[in-house]
Amino acid sequence: MIMTDHKSYRPLTQNQVKTLEVNGCTAEDWDRVLVTDGFDPSFVRNTDFLGQVKIGNLTGKVKSVRGLEKPCGIYNAIVANCSIGDHTRIANIEVHIAGYDIADKVCIENVATMQTGPDAAFGNGIEINVLNEASGREVVLFDRLSVQFAYIMCLHRYRPKLIEKLKAIAAGYVQSIKFDRGKVAPGVRICSTQEIVDVNIGPYATVNGASSLLNGTILSSKEAPATVGAKVIAENFIISESSSVTGGAILNNVFVGQGCLVGKQYSAENSLFFANCEAFHGEGCSVFAGPYSVTHHKSSLLIAGLFSFYNAGSGTNQSNHMYKLGPVHEGKLQRGTKTGSFSYMMWPCRTGPFSVILGKHTGTFDTSDFPFSHLDAKPDGRCAMVPGLHLTTVGTVRDGAKWPSRDRRKGPVKRDIISFDVFSPYTIGKMLKANAVLKNLQEKTDKAIEEVTIGGAIVKRLILRMSRKYYNNGIQMYLLEKVVEKAEKALADPKMKITDAFSVDPDAVYSEEWLDIGGQLMPRQRLINLEEAIENGRISTIDAFTAEMEKIDRVYRIDEWFWVRNTYKQVFGIDLETAAKDDILNAAKMFLKTKSKFFKLVIIDAQKEFSELSHYGFGQDGTEEDIVKDLCQVRGLYEDNKFVKEMKNNVEKLQKRIEVFEKNLSKAYT
Repeated sequence: MIMTDHKSYRPLTQNQVKTLEVNGCTAEDWDRVLVTDGFDPSFVRNTDFLGQVKIGNLTGKVKSVRGLEKPCGIYNAIVANCSIGDHTRIANIEVHIAGYDIADKVCIENVATMQTGPDAAFGNGIEINVLNEASGREVVLFDRLSVQFAYIMCLHRYRPKLIEKLKAIAAGYVQSIKFDRGKVAPGVRICSTQEIVDVNIGPYATVNGASSLLNGTILSSKEAPATVGAKVIAENFIISESSSVTGGAILNNVFVGQGCLVGKQYSAENSLFFANCEAFHGEGCSVFAGPYSVTHHKSSLLIAGLFSFYNAGSGTNQSNHMYKLGPVHEGKLQRGTKTGSFSYMMWPCRTGPFSVILGKHTGTFDTSDFPFSHLDAKPDGRCAMVPGLHLTTVGTVRDGAKWPSRDRRKGPVKRDIISFDVFSPYTIGKMLKANAVLKNLQEKTDKAIEEVTIGGAIVKRLILRMSRKYYNNGIQMYLLEKVVEKAEKALADPKMKITDAFSVDPDAVYSEEWLDIGGQLMPRQRLINLEEAIENGRISTIDAFTAEMEKIDRVYRIDEWFWVRNTYKQVFGIDLETAAKDDILNAAKMFLKTKSKFFKLVIIDAQKEFSELSHYGFGQDGTEEDIVKDLCQVRGLYEDNKFVKEMKNNVEKLQKRIEVFEKNLSKAYT
């Protein structure tokens, strides 16, 4: 008996060989066709065996791509150097299946060619030119790549030793998974596909109607199946769990992360798409698409840009040939940025988080320290900025709520670590920087001057004060809310003193500046510690890297509070370690005022969508009364809008919350 893959195999009996030959089967050498005790030759017909082939129990039925149950067995195929598991169906293989270990309960039908060559890496180890088409920011593809690993490898080239170590980590992993045989995991269904060469296919994945899959990995699981659909062409690729690549998509040197949707003829090369991205119709080239990057339109081209929590308007386009030395320039749109229809940017540009970009920008700019800004192109192509305008817009609030609820990643493993907070030390820290710049300009700019320049963007002098108010309100609202939350926690625990709730965890790390590392927020010092650990060899494997990133994520809240406590003292002049009752009571009252104002401004912004201007297009061929009726039928009433009702409800809840807080606080100090 030969033992392999936890199964016992034996040579065919003479009767089994005769039955196979009667069924139209041939073999180079019948002695090299091995079977399990449950093998029944009546389920094998018109099949040629080349090299060593191992076959399991082929009885029963298995579900095909469309869910129809079909008899297991091997029919009309050429099988070379493969192992075939129990209760599996292989039918109508036009050329051959060669060099594959095929697991139990697999269905493979109507495939022309499926083979694995020597020393295959299945898409692992490919270096792709992300952000800079002319090279210099290469990221190594491998099937455990996370957005954090890729971000550091791509963007932190100023630490060459770090990059060398990261490449070594990737290379070590790639070497460990190279093999001469491909794997088709349990529950896989493959149908009507032209060629699959050097591709590993994970459990319960579906490949239906693909044209060509060359050198790749399809990660999948029962809880998080992946799908590759009709007319897909992919070469040098990795497609992750819960993802779908369909509709004639063309991928070359591409990583598709968990929970992504790619289709409708989208084409991409040298690009990374991480958790929950969506890409349809358009084109991507050297794109670093962090979590929740969305592009849906035929005329949109994303090129040489860094994005996350991003929404591309139709016709969005960029240029990376600023100085005609080739495609070497890059753009970095920080989290939450949106581009309007036919937005155009000449790289290099940077924008602050949650900005909105409109128009054709033919000049470069850097507004990275001015979050929630409105960036519009003037007629001459220069950027006109209104800092902080989108702090209280409906879109920003809705985005913050929708991203966590739209996480399509299933299963126990989520490789990309995502911090969903809209307001955090990262964005508030930028507001503080922006406020200082605006204050200085407001105080020192001559009143005869109409416009000032900030990072290449034009800002009207008269709006400096208004923008400062936007940022001040946002800063105060965030800090006060964090203080009230801590105090509420203490009041709910009779054993805890309120001042104890304001203490800092001994494991917390403080940095004045926070960073967004591919969607994960952290103090700068955490990143420094991580990179030093990689450089000195304390982190030398992908497991160790992953563990450290998960640890940083676990301590996010204690690091955040350390930053809040220090910043609260800077902004309000109060040390929370020695805060008195009145200090905490005043904080609660200020929080009620600022948060209520925030909700009301969002409600006012929402009301604009029901103004008279929004009536245009309704009540076609009707009277004035019919316009309103038509609007109500299609969009509903302003008062009944779910979002508006939620915002109004939030105001009421907040008032009651602070009333309860004040009562409990008074009791605690009696």
